[in-house]
Amino acid sequence: MTDEPFDNYLDLVDAARILNIHPQSLRRLIKQKKVPAVLFAGKYLIERHALEQFKSNYDPRPGRKAIRRLL
Repeated sequence: MTDEPFDNYLDLVDAARILNIHPQSLRRLIKQKKVPAVLFAGKYLIERHALEQFKSNYDPRPGRKAIRRLL
């Protein structure tokens, strides 16, 4: 059994599906350098390990995040 060179990578659409967000939203996160990705043959590829690490800290809800108040 041989590993394919891209087995550890997901394309933009598959990665967005895992994060439960629109592919355009993921593209924005990549451009903001929040998700590491490589551009290969005109397509973004995201390493599975990096996506899982990002997903563990990501809150996909839109808008500003609530902050706890001290009062």
